[in-house]
Amino acid sequence: MTSEQAQPGPAETPPGPGVTTEPLVSFRKWAITVSVMMVTVMQVLDTSITNVALPHMQGSLSAGVEEMSWVITSYLAANAIAIPATGWLTAVLGRRRFFLVCTTIFTVSSFLSGIAPNLEFLVAMRVLQGLGGGPVIPMAQATMWEIFPLRQRGTAMAVWGVGIMMAPILGPTLGGWIVDNWSWRWIFYVNLPIGIVGFFMASVFLFDSPFLKKPRGMDAAGLVLMVVGFGALQLMIDQGEKNDWFDSDYIVTLAVVAVVMLVAFLARELSAAEPILDLSVFRDRNFSLGSIIIALVGFGFNSSVLLVALYTQKMLGYDAWTSGLVLAPGGLGTMIALMFSGRLVSRMDQRLMLLFGCGLNALALVMMSDLSLGIDYWSLALPRFMQGFAQGFIFVPLQTLALATIRLDRLSNATAAYNVVRNVGGSIGVAFITTLLARRAQYHQAVLAGHVTQWSPETAGRLQEWAGQFAQQGADSFTAARQATSMLYRELIAQAQVLTYADEFWLLALVFMIVLPLLPLLRRVRTEENERARAAGPDREAGAPPATGAGPVPDAID
Repeated sequence: MTSEQAQPGPAETPPGPGVTTEPLVSFRKWAITVSVMMVTVMQVLDTSITNVALPHMQGSLSAGVEEMSWVITSYLAANAIAIPATGWLTAVLGRRRFFLVCTTIFTVSSFLSGIAPNLEFLVAMRVLQGLGGGPVIPMAQATMWEIFPLRQRGTAMAVWGVGIMMAPILGPTLGGWIVDNWSWRWIFYVNLPIGIVGFFMASVFLFDSPFLKKPRGMDAAGLVLMVVGFGALQLMIDQGEKNDWFDSDYIVTLAVVAVVMLVAFLARELSAAEPILDLSVFRDRNFSLGSIIIALVGFGFNSSVLLVALYTQKMLGYDAWTSGLVLAPGGLGTMIALMFSGRLVSRMDQRLMLLFGCGLNALALVMMSDLSLGIDYWSLALPRFMQGFAQGFIFVPLQTLALATIRLDRLSNATAAYNVVRNVGGSIGVAFITTLLARRAQYHQAVLAGHVTQWSPETAGRLQEWAGQFAQQGADSFTAARQATSMLYRELIAQAQVLTYADEFWLLALVFMIVLPLLPLLRRVRTEENERARAAGPDREAGAPPATGAGPVPDAID
């Protein structure tokens, strides 16, 4: 035996504290699933529940509208900064310890947000929340991908996905109810019992991954470039519409900083020996295409949920609770779909499942585009159910295709990169849609105004009808005519808004249609191929002989 052969590889390194080499029984697998799901739901819920409480916070903290926007922006920016570093921090601290640290930071900062005496303190605590909550989703995905084989993973990801998909839908509804009946501070206090239970469950059941090798140093330059670049990008996306985009020197400065820093970050990470974010995972064709698709799906799905919420509240006059009831069927549809997709993902071609999911999503958005000011509840709730059902057939197979052939030692980096792309896609979608709402409404208003003239019989008839109604209520002829003109203008504005929302639903349907030509480029994942990728050691490629003596054996007991 040569000295080189005698050297133990990373797969043969003795396990450290918190690492288990025992076969995982089903109970522990599902206990880990519930543990990470609880903390993940808490984090996802906080991204949406705060929106409905902003007006109440504004009065309580004596702050302006622009100042209050930082309660949302600070959280999103901190999330954007923390997620790319997830893989590196997991390797440095160990998965179990890092997960517990994130849970503690998020829970404690939630309590401190609830007792915030002023806006500055609240924003600072929201930054801590974002830093603690950002890595939770990538870590949870990597953990579940490691402990479940492909034949069980679909069901496990379906259970976990129910919480992920329900949280943004329950957020506005639950937040509106809490604010109306208790206080805005309770939207933060509700995190405490969830965080405490999640912490203790994770401390008991979660273990360190035996596949991760602790880095020997820190890529300080990459870390600085990442923090500044992703922070500037998120601020630019979130603040762009409020500051009229590139007509603002502030937004232009953020854009330049983001581009320069992120280009330098990519160059640094591709050349560094131990990068903060390992970009080598993008060499996997399925992962690269899956990342593009999840960005498009995030763009379309996040934007459509926002559009439905805005339309029901601004155009139909619904309160936050009723608007949430319109969104809720989407969550129900996702729950039902996940029960099927979780079982089918290892038994059929995952690309066909994506074809069905994206096609049905596009159809649901086309149905949503048939809008009017008198639209009833079911005309929006039914397409939302269809969209949620379709999302269940996207969530599981897309993750399977993107991550199934990634080696286990690269999973933490892969899930971090996957979530960076998903978040950026969703943020760009929301920013684009809100900007287009204003721009497109101006266009439709100008077009409609060109057809409303004093020589139009329809216009004259409508004005005469309204003037008669106001006259019957006691107004003189001059006042009645002025009020009728005002009513005509208000209706013109409202119809321009309706046409704008219809345009945007059509546009989002097109986004899901764009995904379809990408699907044949993906390679179907089969169980045996996935098991080779799972067995590959840190220095082996998928398909090589499996390493021995390493880590847990999650397939030992089903």
